Amino acid sequence: MMREPCGNGHSWRQDDSPHDECGVFGIYAPEMDVARLTFFALFALQHRGQESAGIAVTDGVRLIVHKDMGLVSQVFEEEVLQSLPGRLAIGHVRYSTTGSSEMRNAQPFARTRDGSFIALAHNGNLVNTDELRAGLVRNGQVFESTSDTEVIAALLAEHPSHDIRVALRDVIPRLRGAFSAVLLTKDQVIGFRDPYGVRPLVLGRLENRYCFSSESSGLDIIGARLVREIEPGEICVIDEEGYQIEQVVDRRRSALCVFEFIYFARPDSVMKGQTLYAARRRMGETLASESPVDADLVIPVPDTGNSAAIGYAARSGIPYGEGLIKNRYIGRTFINPEDRVRKLGIRMKFNPLTSAIRGKRLIVVDDSIVRGNTTRALVRVLFEAGAKEVHLRITSPPIIYPCFYGIDMADQHEFIAFGKTVDEINRELGATSVAYLSLEGLMQATGVGDEETDFCAACFTGDYPCEVPEYLRSSKFRYEESACGAVED
Repeated sequence: MMREPCGNGHSWRQDDSPHDECGVFGIYAPEMDVARLTFFALFALQHRGQESAGIAVTDGVRLIVHKDMGLVSQVFEEEVLQSLPGRLAIGHVRYSTTGSSEMRNAQPFARTRDGSFIALAHNGNLVNTDELRAGLVRNGQVFESTSDTEVIAALLAEHPSHDIRVALRDVIPRLRGAFSAVLLTKDQVIGFRDPYGVRPLVLGRLENRYCFSSESSGLDIIGARLVREIEPGEICVIDEEGYQIEQVVDRRRSALCVFEFIYFARPDSVMKGQTLYAARRRMGETLASESPVDADLVIPVPDTGNSAAIGYAARSGIPYGEGLIKNRYIGRTFINPEDRVRKLGIRMKFNPLTSAIRGKRLIVVDDSIVRGNTTRALVRVLFEAGAKEVHLRITSPPIIYPCFYGIDMADQHEFIAFGKTVDEINRELGATSVAYLSLEGLMQATGVGDEETDFCAACFTGDYPCEVPEYLRSSKFRYEESACGAVED
């Protein structure tokens, strides 16, 4: 069911997929319409957050911030874009995890600093927000939001150094958790990333100017080319001279969230040198090798299952086809907590292509299962449409541990896979069979490396790269971990 934000600042959704917190973009380009370029980049990053959008611009003298609830195209109409002149800009699209879905938590956040100003947009989630906020409040800082992004902005704003780079060198090591951020000053745009690199950030070049984006797809849309990823623990300053990179925190184990590869990022984006379409296709191929089944048709759960379903069909030799038509115009406005309306939710999002699936043994490829609500309804819809068999094939391992780094999932006891065997999961979903991609198969399919050296896969393994305070863990865990396994608290 729909739920209001919990006491720990997290809010859960009717949708059964994991959700990333947001996307960020920043650009220094005095000769260009930076607000419009930021608008287009945010449009390409819209999949990373659909609750609010914002742009901050400056001409070097004044700062203008425009942000509101809604999609990028709703927040930034033509007259708004024309009212945002500037030489450099940052932008943000948000899906709330820390801080509820309210206007006061929309980004970027602006603060006065050293007689001037800064603006900050951030992707990720800190695990020591309460500690940092308490110290700032004792120093007289006042907060307008419940977002950890404003805490980072406040730390930078109150720092005594006149040099923002000195402030960053001091503040970044104090931040624990996941963060990729873009910072706007009167004459610089600065990107920085946590020492584990949990959330992505890339540097691009547009003519002789530079920009940042959460994904390379945000560069492609404006005609910029990918220069490199901002590495974990780095800051990158772009200004009139070009760009300068500095390692300000010792790099830890690389721990990019593996869900960027599975689900979050667009298939046309490039991460760790890999096109995500190709990686997801390999996931489908590997899944077909690990969990084959006799069937008549392979169909995806659109859109995130498309690439993997193509790979599964190619490896298995079973034809690929469409069996579900997605309504891409449904918004959360239409999700109603009343049971009568909620039952229509799956039909509003997916409609079965009855003529293609009637009497068929189906292999249905999807990226993940969290609580199982949507998947259970989807299986029922396919059987009602005449499917003879429904074999679910999932391109990730079972999710059994909560995320603390900026992914909106659920508490542990809400996961359908928690404490259950695959057969028990299957019986609960009502499918003919269910199979998950193994962790080893997933890592191989990424084409990059393994869980120990390249990714955070804590939602599958419980191995959190950055220590999580006990009070946060207990808020999401139904069971506490002990030396001999999970024991009931």
